[in-house]
Amino acid sequence: MTPSQILTAGGTLASLVAAVVVVLAAARTSSARVWREEAEAQKSRADRLESSLTEIKERLSRIESENKRLVQLLTSLDPNRLAAFRLAANPMED
Repeated sequence: MTPSQILTAGGTLASLVAAVVVVLAAARTSSARVWREEAEAQKSRADRLESSLTEIKERLSRIESENKRLVQLLTSLDPNRLAAFRLAANPMED
């Protein structure tokens, strides 16, 4: 092989190696972008779930207070009726 053939083959080989490096770098950059976008989507979802959970907790607190108030009203009207209601609702507890 002559020196000019070696240099031509080396130049071609160097071009192929450079192309592979560029493709790998692009794939890594693309992969990083995809992972970043996925992380942002997951964070957004977590924020929405946190907001929903807070709303559910507030609604539960309101329902519990209303139930407590309703039980107080019912017992103040007729405690025997409440006892009968509890027996009817939970017959297996006794």
